[in-house]
Amino acid sequence: MESKVTTEHHRGNATIFTNPFLESLTKTSLTQNVIVYGLVVLVLMFYALFIKKIPLMNFLGLFIFALFFWTLAEYVLHRYLFHWISENKAIQRFHFIMHGSHHLFPRDKERLLMPPVPGIIMATVLFMGFYLIFSILGHAVYTWAFFPGFFLGYLLYSFLHRATHVNKPPKRFKHLWKHHSLHHFKYPDKAFGVSNTFWDRVFGTMPPKNS
Repeated sequence: MESKVTTEHHRGNATIFTNPFLESLTKTSLTQNVIVYGLVVLVLMFYALFIKKIPLMNFLGLFIFALFFWTLAEYVLHRYLFHWISENKAIQRFHFIMHGSHHLFPRDKERLLMPPVPGIIMATVLFMGFYLIFSILGHAVYTWAFFPGFFLGYLLYSFLHRATHVNKPPKRFKHLWKHHSLHHFKYPDKAFGVSNTFWDRVFGTMPPKNS
Protein backbone atom coordinates (compact mmCIF):
# COMPACT_ATOMS: atom_id res chain seq x y z
CA MET A 1 0.00 0.00 0.00
CA GLU A 2 1.65 3.22 -1.14
CA SER A 3 1.47 6.38 0.93
CA LYS A 4 -0.28 9.32 -0.74
CA VAL A 5 0.55 11.77 2.04
CA THR A 6 2.27 14.85 0.64
CA THR A 7 4.89 17.16 2.10
CA GLU A 8 2.47 20.10 2.13
CA HIS A 9 2.41 21.69 5.56
CA HIS A 10 1.14 24.83 7.28
CA ARG A 11 1.70 26.76 10.48
CA GLY A 12 -1.04 27.14 13.06
CA ASN A 13 -3.61 24.68 14.32
CA ALA A 14 -5.78 22.18 12.48
CA THR A 15 -9.57 22.20 12.74
CA ILE A 16 -10.84 18.62 12.87
CA PHE A 17 -14.46 19.08 14.04
CA THR A 18 -16.79 22.06 13.81
CA ASN A 19 -18.53 20.93 17.01
CA PRO A 20 -16.68 22.63 19.93
CA PHE A 21 -17.05 19.65 22.29
CA LEU A 22 -15.72 17.13 19.78
CA GLU A 23 -12.95 19.52 18.83
CA SER A 24 -11.91 19.78 22.48
CA LEU A 25 -11.54 15.99 22.65
CA THR A 26 -8.87 16.13 19.93
CA LYS A 27 -6.53 18.29 22.02
CA THR A 28 -4.30 17.49 24.97
CA SER A 29 -1.14 18.52 26.82
CA LEU A 30 2.03 16.78 27.97
CA THR A 31 1.03 17.08 31.64
CA GLN A 32 -2.42 15.63 31.01
CA ASN A 33 -0.98 12.64 29.16
CA VAL A 34 1.70 11.92 31.74
CA ILE A 35 -0.89 11.90 34.55
CA VAL A 36 -3.72 10.01 32.82
CA TYR A 37 -1.72 7.42 30.91
CA GLY A 38 0.90 7.09 33.63
CA LEU A 39 -1.82 6.16 36.11
CA VAL A 40 -3.26 3.64 33.63
CA VAL A 41 0.11 1.89 33.29
CA LEU A 42 0.63 1.83 37.06
CA VAL A 43 -2.87 0.43 37.68
CA LEU A 44 -2.33 -2.29 35.07
CA MET A 45 1.02 -3.24 36.65
CA PHE A 46 -0.51 -3.35 40.13
CA TYR A 47 -3.41 -5.47 38.88
CA ALA A 48 -1.06 -7.90 37.14
CA LEU A 49 1.26 -8.37 40.13
CA PHE A 50 -1.07 -8.14 43.13
CA ILE A 51 -4.53 -9.11 41.88
CA LYS A 52 -3.72 -11.59 39.12
CA LYS A 53 -0.53 -12.57 41.03
CA ILE A 54 1.57 -13.13 37.93
CA PRO A 55 5.08 -14.24 39.04
CA LEU A 56 7.53 -11.34 38.96
CA MET A 57 9.95 -12.90 36.46
CA ASN A 58 7.12 -13.85 34.12
CA PHE A 59 5.76 -10.32 34.39
CA LEU A 60 9.12 -8.71 33.67
CA GLY A 61 9.79 -10.99 30.71
CA LEU A 62 6.46 -10.20 29.05
CA PHE A 63 6.65 -6.52 30.00
CA ILE A 64 10.09 -6.07 28.41
CA PHE A 65 9.14 -8.12 25.35
CA ALA A 66 6.06 -5.91 24.90
CA LEU A 67 8.20 -2.76 25.03
CA PHE A 68 10.19 -4.01 22.05
CA PHE A 69 7.10 -5.39 20.32
CA TRP A 70 5.66 -1.87 20.41
CA THR A 71 8.45 -0.67 18.08
CA LEU A 72 7.18 -3.07 15.38
CA ALA A 73 3.57 -2.03 16.01
CA GLU A 74 4.65 1.62 15.77
CA TYR A 75 6.11 0.99 12.31
CA VAL A 76 3.20 -1.12 11.02
CA LEU A 77 0.48 1.21 12.31
CA HIS A 78 2.22 4.30 10.96
CA ARG A 79 2.94 2.85 7.55
CA TYR A 80 -0.24 0.89 6.82
CA LEU A 81 -3.01 2.45 8.95
CA PHE A 82 -2.11 6.10 9.43
CA HIS A 83 -0.97 6.43 5.80
CA TRP A 84 -3.97 4.58 4.43
CA ILE A 85 -5.68 6.80 1.87
CA SER A 86 -8.04 5.95 -0.96
CA GLU A 87 -10.68 7.65 -3.07
CA ASN A 88 -13.27 6.67 -0.45
CA LYS A 89 -14.43 9.80 1.40
CA ALA A 90 -14.89 7.97 4.71
CA ILE A 91 -11.32 6.65 4.57
CA GLN A 92 -10.02 10.10 3.67
CA ARG A 93 -11.87 11.54 6.67
CA PHE A 94 -10.48 8.81 8.93
CA HIS A 95 -6.98 9.56 7.68
CA PHE A 96 -7.33 13.29 8.28
CA ILE A 97 -8.56 12.75 11.85
CA MET A 98 -5.94 10.16 12.74
CA HIS A 99 -2.86 11.47 10.95
CA GLY A 100 -3.46 13.74 7.98
CA SER A 101 -4.06 16.81 10.13
CA HIS A 102 -0.69 16.21 11.80
CA HIS A 103 1.10 16.18 8.44
CA LEU A 104 -0.65 19.37 7.35
CA PHE A 105 -0.02 21.09 10.71
CA PRO A 106 3.11 19.41 12.12
CA ARG A 107 3.65 22.15 14.71
CA ASP A 108 0.16 22.00 16.21
CA LYS A 109 1.35 21.42 19.79
CA GLU A 110 -2.09 20.48 21.11
CA ARG A 111 -2.25 17.48 18.78
CA LEU A 112 1.23 15.99 19.07
CA LEU A 113 -0.05 13.48 21.65
CA MET A 114 -3.09 11.21 21.71
CA PRO A 115 -5.87 12.88 23.77
CA PRO A 116 -7.05 10.78 26.75
CA VAL A 117 -10.65 10.08 25.68
CA PRO A 118 -9.95 8.57 22.23
CA GLY A 119 -6.70 7.16 23.62
CA ILE A 120 -8.42 5.16 26.37
CA ILE A 121 -11.03 3.92 23.90
CA MET A 122 -8.36 2.67 21.49
CA ALA A 123 -6.32 1.18 24.32
CA THR A 124 -9.38 -0.77 25.47
CA VAL A 125 -9.92 -2.15 21.96
CA LEU A 126 -6.25 -3.15 21.72
CA PHE A 127 -6.37 -4.77 25.17
CA MET A 128 -9.36 -6.85 24.10
CA GLY A 129 -7.52 -7.90 20.94
CA PHE A 130 -4.45 -9.01 22.88
CA TYR A 131 -6.67 -10.72 25.44
CA LEU A 132 -8.25 -12.75 22.64
CA ILE A 133 -4.82 -13.74 21.30
CA PHE A 134 -3.51 -14.78 24.73
CA SER A 135 -6.78 -16.64 25.37
CA ILE A 136 -6.30 -18.63 22.18
CA LEU A 137 -2.77 -19.44 23.37
CA GLY A 138 -4.23 -20.59 26.69
CA HIS A 139 -2.71 -17.84 28.84
CA ALA A 140 -5.26 -15.03 28.96
CA VAL A 141 -3.94 -13.79 32.30
CA TYR A 142 -0.64 -12.81 30.70
CA THR A 143 -2.41 -10.01 28.85
CA TRP A 144 -2.15 -8.11 32.13
CA ALA A 145 1.66 -8.38 31.99
CA PHE A 146 2.04 -7.76 28.27
CA PHE A 147 -0.28 -4.80 27.82
CA PRO A 148 1.27 -2.36 30.34
CA GLY A 149 4.65 -2.88 28.64
CA PHE A 150 3.09 -2.33 25.22
CA PHE A 151 1.27 0.77 26.46
CA LEU A 152 4.41 2.16 28.09
CA GLY A 153 6.23 1.63 24.79
CA TYR A 154 3.56 3.70 23.11
CA LEU A 155 3.86 6.45 25.73
CA LEU A 156 7.64 6.68 25.37
CA TYR A 157 7.24 6.83 21.60
CA SER A 158 4.57 9.55 21.85
CA PHE A 159 6.69 11.72 24.14
CA LEU A 160 9.69 11.32 21.84
CA HIS A 161 7.51 12.17 18.83
CA ARG A 162 6.36 15.33 20.55
CA ALA A 163 9.95 16.25 21.36
CA THR A 164 11.02 15.93 17.71
CA HIS A 165 8.49 18.64 16.86
CA VAL A 166 9.00 21.09 19.73
CA ASN A 167 12.53 20.57 21.11
CA LYS A 168 16.03 20.83 19.71
CA PRO A 169 17.65 17.41 19.23
CA PRO A 170 20.18 16.16 21.77
CA LYS A 171 23.42 15.27 19.98
CA ARG A 172 23.01 11.58 20.79
CA PHE A 173 19.54 11.42 19.18
CA LYS A 174 20.00 13.92 16.37
CA HIS A 175 19.59 11.11 13.82
CA LEU A 176 16.03 10.43 15.08
CA TRP A 177 15.06 14.10 14.74
CA LYS A 178 16.45 14.14 11.19
CA HIS A 179 14.77 10.82 10.36
CA HIS A 180 11.34 12.11 11.34
CA SER A 181 11.86 15.47 9.66
CA LEU A 182 12.67 13.69 6.40
CA HIS A 183 9.40 11.77 6.74
CA HIS A 184 7.40 14.98 7.14
CA PHE A 185 9.09 17.30 4.70
CA LYS A 186 10.72 15.17 1.99
CA TYR A 187 9.89 11.45 2.04
CA PRO A 188 6.36 10.78 3.39
CA ASP A 189 6.56 7.24 1.98
CA LYS A 190 9.73 6.47 3.97
CA ALA A 191 11.06 6.85 7.54
CA PHE A 192 7.99 5.48 9.31
CA GLY A 193 9.87 4.74 12.54
CA VAL A 194 9.92 7.52 15.11
CA SER A 195 11.47 5.97 18.20
CA ASN A 196 13.96 3.99 16.10
CA THR A 197 15.16 3.35 12.55
CA PHE A 198 15.49 -0.44 12.92
CA TRP A 199 12.27 -1.48 11.17
CA ASP A 200 12.81 1.02 8.35
CA ARG A 201 16.13 -0.74 7.73
CA VAL A 202 14.49 -4.17 7.89
CA PHE A 203 11.64 -3.30 5.50
CA GLY A 204 13.61 -1.07 3.13
CA THR A 205 11.98 2.28 3.87
CA MET A 206 15.06 4.23 4.91
CA PRO A 207 15.49 7.61 3.19
CA PRO A 208 18.46 7.88 0.78
CA LYS A 209 21.78 8.17 2.60
CA ASN A 210 22.59 11.50 0.95
CA SER A 211 19.35 13.12 2.20
